[in-house]
Amino acid sequence: MQRRGWGSRFIGGDCAGKKSAITHVTGAQALPHRTPTLESNLPPCRPHPLATIDMSVTDPDLTAYRYSGAGEAKRFRLDRINPASTPCSSGDKPADQAALERLTLKIDDGQNLLLANRQRKLLVVLQGTDASGKDGTVRDVFRYTSPLGVRAVGWKAPTEEELAHDFLWRIHQRVPAAGEIVVFNRSHYEDVLVPVVTGAIKPAQTRQRYAHINDFERLLVETGTTVLKFMLHISKDEQRSRLQARIDDPTKNWKFNLGDLEVRKQWDAYQEAYADAISATGTTWAPWVVVPADSKAHRNLMIATLVSQALEDMELKAPPADPALANLKVS
Repeated sequence: MQRRGWGSRFIGGDCAGKKSAITHVTGAQALPHRTPTLESNLPPCRPHPLATIDMSVTDPDLTAYRYSGAGEAKRFRLDRINPASTPCSSGDKPADQAALERLTLKIDDGQNLLLANRQRKLLVVLQGTDASGKDGTVRDVFRYTSPLGVRAVGWKAPTEEELAHDFLWRIHQRVPAAGEIVVFNRSHYEDVLVPVVTGAIKPAQTRQRYAHINDFERLLVETGTTVLKFMLHISKDEQRSRLQARIDDPTKNWKFNLGDLEVRKQWDAYQEAYADAISATGTTWAPWVVVPADSKAHRNLMIATLVSQALEDMELKAPPADPALANLKVS
């Protein structure tokens, strides 16, 4: 659904039982200005052919779904990733459900330690076309976490006040505080998608916004935030099916907007805009992961795998015991 007002401003874990090693930047590891120095977040893999990537259900390799090459003049090819592929699935539905259950409980444990320590932060960015499953991801992946330490932010078109500031002004106010997980349902990336497709900003303005986003995310990472960016990738046929379900089921009509059909007519343009944005902003400090999301179950499993691993990589410990409580007895 196209949001009125976007782009009208301008400023000058364990994947199917196999470990995926993820490296994160802590606040103490400052990065030189716009010079990538850290290796990206998913394990190295054998090269893949130029044909469409369609992983078998037993293949644990996720590197093909990750992009961190911004600045290398190498354009990311979204069309080479099959939205129906399931790299994190075991091929057994009950086993996958059990794996997701374990992962969501691990995320809850990690969130408790994150909140107790109040030093690190986690920002999860969910982007995708209409009906790609952003709401479902928030509901299913973070099902056991406490509202005390997890916030979900659903971004809409900017208000008049927000339009009077730079496009990142409102975003910075909602990023996680120390000890928090924040999930963005849509994000600052709408400002380099919608206005690009509608022609509201010119190519030079778009490039400028890409640079501002990279610097903004670098700031977050250097001050202790792990940034996970997921593009939920569904096929045009799958979107048609999901939109039709919203129309046919009266209890889901509230999820549907007639504007969604107009945006759907621009499918190819939005796919190109996503590929361009990923190419320009998939950095070593905040890489993109494209999540094949035709399967809702696989979408949840893949994202839960990487969120759980990100929390584990923080190596969080329970705060030290308070000596004053050693012999205290409650009467």
